[in-house]
Amino acid sequence: MSTKKLKSTARFGARYGTKIKTRVLEIEKKQKQPFNCPKCGFPKVKRKSRGIFRCRKCGAVFAGGAYVPETLTGSIIKKMVSQKTFVPALKELIEATEKTKHGLEEIPAKARQEKTAEKRQKHDSGSKGKESVV
Repeated sequence: MSTKKLKSTARFGARYGTKIKTRVLEIEKKQKQPFNCPKCGFPKVKRKSRGIFRCRKCGAVFAGGAYVPETLTGSIIKKMVSQKTFVPALKELIEATEKTKHGLEEIPAKARQEKTAEKRQKHDSGSKGKESVV
């Protein structure tokens, strides 16, 4: 049996199809490559279990993705935090939520009920003129 294309996934034999085996091959390739430790910097990180990684040099244990210690999303968030680019957007978000809270609190419950009653009357009066004849 030739294993040039399928490499380690040749263990599945004729089962599961080529596409699935190539996906497994890509994941296993990512999983087995050496990763740098975030604490000591040496490429000695090994996967212990799903999402748990351990450095064989300094003994640091940390969480990451299922197959790789740092996912794409995690690296983006890490970069944002280090550059503090999320702070202006966070301030805008807080201001917007405060405005909506204050907007709802300014109108007392009785006034809100009156407004909804007026809207219902307008809606009902508009539909009465357009009654269909059966």
